[in-house]
Amino acid sequence: MPTLAPTEVRPDIDRDEQTRSRDDLEPGYLVICWNDPVNLMPYVTHVFMKVFGWSKTKAEIHMLQVHEQGKSVLVRESLEKAEFYVHQLQKYTLHATMELDR
Repeated sequence: MPTLAPTEVRPDIDRDEQTRSRDDLEPGYLVICWNDPVNLMPYVTHVFMKVFGWSKTKAEIHMLQVHEQGKSVLVRESLEKAEFYVHQLQKYTLHATMELDR
């Protein structure tokens, strides 16, 4: 009759698996584009495609939100990236701001 190998006992590894709250994470910033009476809709679509690398369809969806609802939240990013996107949009004469995502 074959003999069984002795059971190997390994130390129990304790892991701290607490989920961090959203407040512990780096805050996100929303990049918002606002409607204005100056820029034409095809131009706004073009700028969104250029700045964010979006497809024409996605850019048009956000452009229509800006046009019909007065604003569109374009992306949620870190502080530095949000600032970069706001400056890029402003460079193209779009009215863009950022705000802390709460």
